[in-house]
Amino acid sequence: MQKRNKYTEIEDFLSDESFQSWILLKIDEDGWEEWTLESRQRAKLVEDARLLLLAMKVPETTLSAPDLHNALQTTWIKIEEKENQNNLVQDSKVRFIRKRFFGSVAAALVMGLVSVWFYQNRVSPESKVVTYKELIDENSEGLVEQTNNSNKPQIITLSDGSSVLLQPNSKLSYPKIFTGNERKVYLSGEGFFEISKNPKKPFFVYANEIVTKVVGTSFRVKAYSDQPDVEVLVRTGKVRVKSNDLVSRSNQEEVILLPNQALRFLRSDLSFNKITNITQDETLTRSVGNIEQLSFEFTDIPVAQILQTIEQAYLVDIDYPKDKLKDCHLTTSLSDQPLTEKLKIVCNSIGNNTSFEMNGNQIIITSQGCN
Repeated sequence: MQKRNKYTEIEDFLSDESFQSWILLKIDEDGWEEWTLESRQRAKLVEDARLLLLAMKVPETTLSAPDLHNALQTTWIKIEEKENQNNLVQDSKVRFIRKRFFGSVAAALVMGLVSVWFYQNRVSPESKVVTYKELIDENSEGLVEQTNNSNKPQIITLSDGSSVLLQPNSKLSYPKIFTGNERKVYLSGEGFFEISKNPKKPFFVYANEIVTKVVGTSFRVKAYSDQPDVEVLVRTGKVRVKSNDLVSRSNQEEVILLPNQALRFLRSDLSFNKITNITQDETLTRSVGNIEQLSFEFTDIPVAQILQTIEQAYLVDIDYPKDKLKDCHLTTSLSDQPLTEKLKIVCNSIGNNTSFEMNGNQIIITSQGCN
């Protein structure tokens, strides 16, 4: 038996999403009209629920004072019309109960409409929560979405050579190939970005209400949809952060961040809090990962140790011919390079046809030994 066959109160219908779709959106996938006509008593209850649901429907757009007045007037008229109809067929006791019921609903509607008007006119214009889905919908390019449902970070290599260390419970949308004069990606959750340098093609990370713009640098963005703020922390280079154009009050100027500086964007009031010394911020200090702490400056260091540092930073597994590379030492700087560039530099420095392949978090290096 269908659940709705047991409905005996108006509230049962009002809480049914399928019923709401039928009344408000004219979508009748579950055969509500045919079901309603099977019984006169059922049809009467459905009609009561329909009228009340229509009366409760509040426009999603901002309500002006005249709109509020008209909405209230319409609500009262519908309730009074329904009461008049019921008065003709019901005894005084039933009328009394129904009148009290409709009176309570009317009072709730008045308070609801006033609350909506107050929120939209007093609070809403000052803030707008921007979601990952909204950002994706605004983009007209065909995007690839990578979701990390595992319990460890995942490496994503973009078409320009940039790399993203995507944390668990996070996702990144990006074009398969960057075209035009900009590189744009969209983040929900947390990711550490290492961007290939290209001054003619700036890189943008869209995350909730903020946009981070860089040319070539490394930084972390933490932007979970269920958290009250967004964080950007810079490891190398320089980044510029500003409010997203989708935010209703987007008059904040750009904030420039340098290495070991951070920004905390408070979503409640769209305010920026720049942190010039991250060591003095306990929350940031606790959240700093290996990739942000390890040094990539190497002076006459064994290749095995360099590869181990890369493994620790990116939480990847590197398979390489240990016997052939055991006596190899390198002097190099890998601080401001994406993962793929780091591996290219190491392989080119070793020489002797040394190369690498990446398959997710697994890296295989082949080599005949040092030059």
